[in-house]
Amino acid sequence: MEVLFWVGCAAAYDARLKKIALAFAQIMDKAGVSYAILGNEERCTGDIARRLGDEDLYENLAKTNIETLNRHGVTSIVTTCPHCFNIFKNEYPKLGGTFEVEHYTTFIYNLIQSGQLKVPSTEKKEIITYHDPCYLGRQNGIFEEPRDILEILGYEIKEMEHTKEKSFCCGAGGGMMFQDVNKGEKMNSIRASEAVSTGASTTATGCPFCLVMMEEAIEAINQKEGKNFFTRDIAEIVNELTERGRR
Repeated sequence: MEVLFWVGCAAAYDARLKKIALAFAQIMDKAGVSYAILGNEERCTGDIARRLGDEDLYENLAKTNIETLNRHGVTSIVTTCPHCFNIFKNEYPKLGGTFEVEHYTTFIYNLIQSGQLKVPSTEKKEIITYHDPCYLGRQNGIFEEPRDILEILGYEIKEMEHTKEKSFCCGAGGGMMFQDVNKGEKMNSIRASEAVSTGASTTATGCPFCLVMMEEAIEAINQKEGKNFFTRDIAEIVNELTERGRR
């Protein structure tokens, strides 16, 4: 295999997010990428445990994953989750787990540039806005590749008020995905309002956690204001608009 696709807990278990994993797998099939997954041997990376302060659980999960990856001779990893990407890239090396890791937006961008993934047409489509996931953008400096992909596909990007280095969190970070907000306005509601106010028809993102949070908040806006605004993952958009390229 060329690369291990680390599916991640969110895309493995959540019915909506499984569509992201499937879309990315189909993209790799189109591009002729030789890839594998760990299946039942894949464990949570421990990211959420660490953010919530359970260092012991994090280390146990991380060491188990490192042992599994080394046993299979894995050297290159691609993931659809920025949380997984960040922890593999920046935190696993401190426990002896050193791997070449890419987020799928960078991976797809390179497939398009190399001709392995073909974009059949670049006619202008509707206006779209892009939400920067925290662990992809501010934590790892990946801002341009996701936007470049959308522009190559023919979309016009309208930026939100807070973007790139000054982007807002979707509200799921630090384990808040699994907690209720009991005071003040929910972060995803604030961010969804920014997205809708751009006048775009769709907000795209590159993180399963962001997708869940944005879909929840935008659906509430749609119902309240009678709008028809959509939330999509970049993998879903790319899979619909690309073809097999050179191999």
